[in-house]
Amino acid sequence: MAKTLNGLVSLAQRQTVSGTELLADLKTLPEGALSPAGSTIKNILLANRAAASPQDLTTVYTPPGALGSPACRADACCVYKYVAADMAAVFRDASSGECTELARQAVRLGFHDAGTWSKTRGGGGADGSIILATEWLRAENRGLEAIAAVVQVWYDLYHPHGASMADLVQLAANVAAVSCPLGPRVRSFVGRNDSAVPAPEGLLPDVNADAASLVALFEDKTVVLGELIALIGAHTASTQLFVDVLRAGAPQDSTPGVWDVSWYKETISESPPPGVFRFPSDVALSRYPGAQDFWTAFSNAADGQAVWADGYAGAYVRLSVLGVEHINDLKECTGVLPLPVSKAP
Repeated sequence: MAKTLNGLVSLAQRQTVSGTELLADLKTLPEGALSPAGSTIKNILLANRAAASPQDLTTVYTPPGALGSPACRADACCVYKYVAADMAAVFRDASSGECTELARQAVRLGFHDAGTWSKTRGGGGADGSIILATEWLRAENRGLEAIAAVVQVWYDLYHPHGASMADLVQLAANVAAVSCPLGPRVRSFVGRNDSAVPAPEGLLPDVNADAASLVALFEDKTVVLGELIALIGAHTASTQLFVDVLRAGAPQDSTPGVWDVSWYKETISESPPPGVFRFPSDVALSRYPGAQDFWTAFSNAADGQAVWADGYAGAYVRLSVLGVEHINDLKECTGVLPLPVSKAP
């Protein structure tokens, strides 16, 4: 796997004009001024896997006290342990062992909150405005009504104990992903600032966009081609509702309750399984120059699942701090996430 992963990283670096970009305060802070979280995030953004993996598969956080206790209030991660338990309870179906519709929506909610930031237009980012500024009512966010309502309930319950909406949205995306069988356990950070200022419109991808437009859109977010292809692999757990209303509920691969690489194989298949609905933008991106290298790496039968999990986790860490100006002040709380499910049901 190491050889394949190293090839993936070097290819991603070659395909961005300005290299693997740093963000916000990490661009200027000297090494000696970096916090533990700042150092970890910097190394992940630089694809320095020898210094920091974008996943943590084993750390378990134990809260120092009950919710609302002085000990819990003194530890920034404590409230999120209780939040994550509530999230996990609704993101995995107890009978099937698969991730739920709310989990699918939570992943998309995290994408759509953070993805409204760009280098050229600024604004937006991972700031909770998708709920606080009711961006979920926009046409581009249709289908997020249920998860927006649930996250609002969690915010009302846990904000008095220190939880921010921005952190809840991003934590929900990561708890949802790891709640899916085979899903990644993305390193997770808290300490973002909330904003009720609406993010700019027109900065989220369209399912009918051509590949060149998608690549340019994400490059303006510092997300290079390999990262983009890793991120859209989340469509393995998605279902569509509004692209074709006559096929509402149709999945984007044949295993929407499992975070596997079926989506990569079935998106490029000449004969996809019956019932699978492929987004035109996904098919277009699979044919974009250079994309096939990543498609091959992620769908490889021997180690594609692990390579994709690493690629997705690294790309999602980047996405989750877009628009955050004080990255060095964040704190890592990955240990509050459920442990990964290593086998499909």
